[in-house]
Amino acid sequence: MKARIVVIEDHPMFRERLVHLIETEPDLEVCGEADNVPAGVALIREKKPQAVILDITLKSSNGLELLKDLRALEIDVPVLVLSMHEESLYAERALRAGARGYITKSEASSQILAALREVLRGEVYLEPKTMARIVQRAVAAKKDQPLNVIARLSDRELEVFDLLGRGRTTREIGARLRVGLTTVDTYRARIKEKLRLENGARLFAEASRWVQSRE
Repeated sequence: MKARIVVIEDHPMFRERLVHLIETEPDLEVCGEADNVPAGVALIREKKPQAVILDITLKSSNGLELLKDLRALEIDVPVLVLSMHEESLYAERALRAGARGYITKSEASSQILAALREVLRGEVYLEPKTMARIVQRAVAAKKDQPLNVIARLSDRELEVFDLLGRGRTTREIGARLRVGLTTVDTYRARIKEKLRLENGARLFAEASRWVQSRE
């Protein structure tokens, strides 16, 4: 009997490739697709899949919100989170929200399938480099090192901070996260306040330094 999988991904081309990848496996099948949080939750309730593959960044929201919704509704289904972010903070937050695995989209197709089968078996999947960074963060937390200052940011603020560090403009960030320019400016202001940065130049400098330190 094939394991039934729901795919929640808002980029049509990547979702199509992912569905094709799963459908070519003899023990797996896709029973539904969605591109946003409300549709994803409804689909999971209707189809009752054995597992879910979830993009962490979705239209007008993010995958972490869907994970929190599933927990609130007491829907117990293993979720593998796919992300463009290699930063361990995203993985930590996904696991805390209820995910059973976290893998970056840059990984090979065979590794994504291996991760999916891992969560289907009831195990937790993390890439070795992500696990190493989580351990590093845990050690830093005990020593009260500055590395943990970034943990003050909300999930969305962390996304904006990461994109700023990669040289993205306000317009590019808005397009990527599907929010308006004013919303991006609000996130930037909150980040500056939480990290105690006096201006935009310091914000860009700190974001760039942080991204470079993670790669």
